[in-house]
Amino acid sequence: MGEQTERSQEQQLDPHDWERATNDAIAAHGGAREAVKVLLIANAALERELALAAPALSYGFSRGWHRRRWYASDTE
Repeated sequence: MGEQTERSQEQQLDPHDWERATNDAIAAHGGAREAVKVLLIANAALERELALAAPALSYGFSRGWHRRRWYASDTE
């Protein structure tokens, strides 16, 4: 698992991979406008999934990457 994470981080840092992925997305969807539209739809779907998963994760487990819910019982 650690090796896969390291590989993912290396890929994220390589500007040539981002350029290639950008060109591939534009070519696959017939233009920049269509590619952006598909990416926005995909991003919205990922945000919905994250919103569903966030309540199931504890604040400590997620290392604070999502906001902690404050309930009335927490302040008493």
